[in-house]
Amino acid sequence: QVQLVESGGGSVQAGGSLRLSCAVSTYISSIYLMGWFRQAPVKEREGFASIYPSSGATVYGDSVKGRFTLSQDNDKNTLYLQMNSLKPEDTAMYYCAARLLRGWELITVLSASAYGYWGQGTQVTVSS
Repeated sequence: QVQLVESGGGSVQAGGSLRLSCAVSTYISSIYLMGWFRQAPVKEREGFASIYPSSGATVYGDSVKGRFTLSQDNDKNTLYLQMNSLKPEDTAMYYCAARLLRGWELITVLSASAYGYWGQGTQVTVSS
């Protein structure tokens, strides 16, 4: 069992930046895969960034590539999402997720079905 707690959301104007944090209740380096998802009202949950904490390898979706950056602090067991050049369409509830073990099935790292643990979310609002 692992708990994930997001923080850092807020309101910002277009072009601004925010840094989200995801505090993990275990050693982050022991987690197989972590991801960030977002969901806007009446839209489906979108996976847009993932990281393999043991290696630091990342995957970004096209909607955020070049603007968002993942990083991690192993001492604090925290995953960070640096969001730059924010746009109004980035407005959503942002969720951190974790997959503890590799498993045997084929997974898509930006698919919600790959993850078994979720945080409660943090709201990001970008005004034009």
